[in-house]
Amino acid sequence: MRRFPLNADQREAAQAWADFGERTPSKPRHASSVVLLKDSPSGLQTFMTYRPGGSPLGTVAFPGGTIETADDDVTDWVGPSPVAWAKSLGTDDIGLAKRHVVAAIREMFEETGILLAGPDASSLVESISGQEWMRARESIATQESTFGALLERYGLALRTDLLKPLSHWTSPDFAHRRFDVRYFAAARPVNQELSLLSSKGVWGRWVSAAEVVASRNSSVLGDEIGQPNTVGMSLDELLVPGVEIILEKIAAARGCIAYLNHKRPINKYQPTLVVDADGQFCLEVPAVPTSEGAACRER
Repeated sequence: MRRFPLNADQREAAQAWADFGERTPSKPRHASSVVLLKDSPSGLQTFMTYRPGGSPLGTVAFPGGTIETADDDVTDWVGPSPVAWAKSLGTDDIGLAKRHVVAAIREMFEETGILLAGPDASSLVESISGQEWMRARESIATQESTFGALLERYGLALRTDLLKPLSHWTSPDFAHRRFDVRYFAAARPVNQELSLLSSKGVWGRWVSAAEVVASRNSSVLGDEIGQPNTVGMSLDELLVPGVEIILEKIAAARGCIAYLNHKRPINKYQPTLVVDADGQFCLEVPAVPTSEGAACRER
C-alpha cells in the first residue's frame, strides 16, 4: 500500500467524516481527464494546469472535467467504436464509455485548444488557433453551444484512435465533491498549437515529468503558479494520488511512443482514509504496478 497526505480541503472533510461517523458517501460525478504528451530534450513532457475552487481533480492537474448531457449528441466518430471503448475501459455501459471519450476530447479542446478531430480517419483539423476558434471554445465552455454542433459545422469526426486509456480513479468516500475519473493519454498533434482558455486560464504549461517528480518535496511548482493555495505547497499538496502516480510513470517512460504503446490493465483505484502512526489522516491506495519502470515510493 502507498500513503499520501491530505491537502487542506481534504483534512476538513476527513475530520467531519470521522466526527459524525461513517455514512453513505455522495454519488460521484463521471469525469474524464487527458494526459497530453510530447517528447523533449529533458524527457517526456505533459501539459498541466491550475484548477481553482478545490477541484477533486487536484489543484494542479491534467486537462479534464465532468461529462455533460450534450456529450451524447456527438455522433461523428472514427477509430474504435463505443463498444470497443467499453471493453477497453472495463465497463458494460457502452453509453457511459462513449460519453467518457467524448468528454475527454471536448475538455481537452476547451482547456488547451487541441482538437482530436478531422474530416476523415487519416487526418486532423489544422489552423485552429485563431479568435474564431477561441470564441468557439468559450461558447462550449459556457454551454452556450455544444461540442457536437461545432463538429457538425466544420464537418469533423472525433479521432478516437488517438486516445489511449490509462487508469480509473474514484474520489475517497469522505470527500464532499466526488468524481469517478477516467484518465486517457494522447500525443500532441504536430499541426496544432496549444493555448489556455481566455476566460479561465490562470496557469498552464508543458512540464518535464521527471523534473516535477524530482522536486516533489519542494514548493517550486506551487510558487511558480503563485496562487494563494499553491505558494509554499509541495507536490503532495497540489496533486491527487492518481495524478502523482501518472506523473511518476511518465517520468520513467522512454518517450511518447513507448508510453502510449504500453499495454496496461485498467484497474479501478479508490483512496481510503486511514490514520498514520502520528495520528494524522492520510490516503491509502494499493501500490500501482511498476511495469512501466516508475519508481513508486512509500510515504
